[in-house]
Amino acid sequence: MGRTAKPLKTRRSDAEGDRRFVTALARGLDVLRCYQPSERWLPNQEIAHRTGLPKATVSRMTYTLTALGYLEHSPEREMYALGLPVLGLGFRVLSHFELGRIARPFMQALADEAGAAVSLAVRSGGWAVYVAHCRSAAPLTLGLDVGARLSLARSAIGRAMLFSLDADTRDKALKALRAEAPAEWEQGRGGLAEAQAHLERHGYVRSSPGADIGAVAVTLDPGDGRDRFGLNCGGPASSMDAARLACLGPRLIETAARIERAIRSEN
Repeated sequence: MGRTAKPLKTRRSDAEGDRRFVTALARGLDVLRCYQPSERWLPNQEIAHRTGLPKATVSRMTYTLTALGYLEHSPEREMYALGLPVLGLGFRVLSHFELGRIARPFMQALADEAGAAVSLAVRSGGWAVYVAHCRSAAPLTLGLDVGARLSLARSAIGRAMLFSLDADTRDKALKALRAEAPAEWEQGRGGLAEAQAHLERHGYVRSSPGADIGAVAVTLDPGDGRDRFGLNCGGPASSMDAARLACLGPRLIETAARIERAIRSEN
């Protein structure tokens, strides 16, 4: 199997010295986290490569996680896949995001009007994670859906969410991103100032010139004290030139405002 995924970098370094920190639990979670969205089966050797754990430790972890149902084992392949209980954990988290249910009709309307994709995201450390995704009938090749993670430093939606944070929380989010994905930080840091200036002038963030995906992004208030959610609209860069993004930006701002009004009416 070719190794297309980089070794996993965790965010636990600051906590490892704390006597309350359970190393075995952290290692088990690292095993579950190392799977990419498009993957089904991984061998112990690849899991060890991605997590940085000794092969003997990985063997014990995969055996235990299989016994608990969080992994499935294929003796023929000598590989492991995520089990249904992991999916159940994810759905329980997503079930809290009632905002997705409220926002989806407005998102779909904009997607259809723009012939694009519209996504809603929450922040997890240094990443924007899609929790709702709508697309038009137009052929799109973004390859993104619910569960996709985009860097706060590189993506339009990530930057919009980043700039909505207070300074202390923003620094912590970027520190988490630098620790887990230094390449994402290095590739994105140079465009942050320009993106923030564009947000202050126009009320939305747009993707950097030359990016594979052309998108505009804003944030909206979930109305319950949580961080602001991210909302974007975009498509392949070949169909999203600067003029089109300039038209979509105000429409996205309007859509976010409609979603916020719908949230308030339900509350």
